[in-house]
Amino acid sequence: MADGPKTEENRLSGRARRYARVGGGVGGIAAKMAGARLFGLEIDDAKVAAELKDALGGMKGPIMKVAQMLATIPDVLPEDYAMELAQLQANAPPMGWPFVKRRMASELGAGWQKKFGSFERDAAAAASLGQVHRAVTHDGVPVACKLQYPDMQSAVEADLTQLEVVFAIQRRVDGFIDTRQMAKEIGARLREELDYTLEARHIGLYQHMLADDATIRVPEVIDDLSTKRLLTMTWLDGAPLLDFRQAPLEVRNDIASAMFRAWWHPFSHFGAIHGDPHLGNYTVREDHGINLLDYGCIRKFPPAFVAGVVELYRGLQTDDRDRVVAAYESWGFENLTNDLVDILNIWATFIYGPLLDDRVRTIADGISPGKYGRQEAAKVHAALKSHGPVTPPKEFVFMDRAAVGLGGVFLHLAAELNFHDLFNAEIDKFNIEDLAARQLEALEANGLELAP
Repeated sequence: MADGPKTEENRLSGRARRYARVGGGVGGIAAKMAGARLFGLEIDDAKVAAELKDALGGMKGPIMKVAQMLATIPDVLPEDYAMELAQLQANAPPMGWPFVKRRMASELGAGWQKKFGSFERDAAAAASLGQVHRAVTHDGVPVACKLQYPDMQSAVEADLTQLEVVFAIQRRVDGFIDTRQMAKEIGARLREELDYTLEARHIGLYQHMLADDATIRVPEVIDDLSTKRLLTMTWLDGAPLLDFRQAPLEVRNDIASAMFRAWWHPFSHFGAIHGDPHLGNYTVREDHGINLLDYGCIRKFPPAFVAGVVELYRGLQTDDRDRVVAAYESWGFENLTNDLVDILNIWATFIYGPLLDDRVRTIADGISPGKYGRQEAAKVHAALKSHGPVTPPKEFVFMDRAAVGLGGVFLHLAAELNFHDLFNAEIDKFNIEDLAARQLEALEANGLELAP
């Protein structure tokens, strides 16, 4: 049904209010920085970073998600900015019961409560785009009902418009990394998160990809209780991952091994990753297997990109510089000088280091989860000041974000594993044609296609 004039008016007014609230704080900071640059004044990055966090800290919804995302992508922002934005909390106050009733009625109709055996009034969890309620179907199946907040589309569009202001700040402070492709990628993925029918198809994709691994559980979608803005799926019992930080090493290693496979197997065999490394998106079962809970941020990659990841690994493994350069070029890096290749290798060596090291080890010794990757990012950042700029391919946004997030999980668990063996088991007999065929079959079976 098409939106009526009143609905459209509400959306436009909601977007205008969002522009004013976000733009007033962030835009003011950008103007201050532009003026300082114009008149040759020094900028206190730590102070401005704190002001930016304060400006965004009063906002709920997607702008919080974007800010946290920027903080986890290496080299996008200077360390002062990244550390401040990483402190932002994406949790939003849950909607009250009267509000929930109206939202549920708008999705399932006036008699929506009769479609459940029971439905808990209080939210089990609340985040940036929606909240989750526990319920039980008439068949006695416990389910999770993920209900999107109202007018999120307007909020997302307003916040993405202001995202360019945040990137403009980055370019004024330090323009050695071209973030234009990153902005496009973040926008595309965030818009996808609003479509719960797409998320339901992603759940089907993950059921397909992980069907042979009993240690990783994926929920089932309840189609007749789901819409574009309401996703009802089976409830998966589990404990928070951080509850296991003091568990015996064997248990922590089991959990970490399952996490490794849950990320690398879909990527190496089907060209897909679970792109949101938030710890709340995983829980641990009694058998120490894991539950994957959120499928709003799934990135599908062309087979050639996956092949480039494997080729770079092989090039580093054999110290074959030509193979390393060819891998970078296959991803879209252009005009690579020897100096730029050396700079890219700093980051590549960090990501691949544990995978190249054939021994039992932690992912990184003496590094806190929050600082994982920042030392190497700082080295790249400093090197680019004299040899940049560089334009990272858009695929790197969620590849890097998820890889660093996964490393953070291993650090939280203090897992000790042979990451070399785990990785080589996933890429054993890798063949790009085989991957392309598996990917096409899995995507078509779930009504999906590759991201543009």
